[in-house]
Amino acid sequence: MSISAERKQEVIQQFATKKDDTGSPEVQVAIITERINNLTEHFKANDKDFHSRRGLLKMVGQRRRLLDYLKSKDTSRYEVLIKKLNLRK
Repeated sequence: MSISAERKQEVIQQFATKKDDTGSPEVQVAIITERINNLTEHFKANDKDFHSRRGLLKMVGQRRRLLDYLKSKDTSRYEVLIKKLNLRK
């Protein structure tokens, strides 16, 4: 369910805006999206895991807040990120 250290480093390198960037909204959204995708796969086999479902809902809310922040600060970065992650909005 969690993201491996190697995969996390790949995601950070792919979405980093500058060298050693781990805190930008793009990186945070990408990591959260990876974790959400892993949990979604987990729920296909474990549909009654309600404790993890609560964590999933918290992550979705956190990602939404980060995306709203990025959209209000820089719309072009928001659009690029949405396209790269294949998110709906």
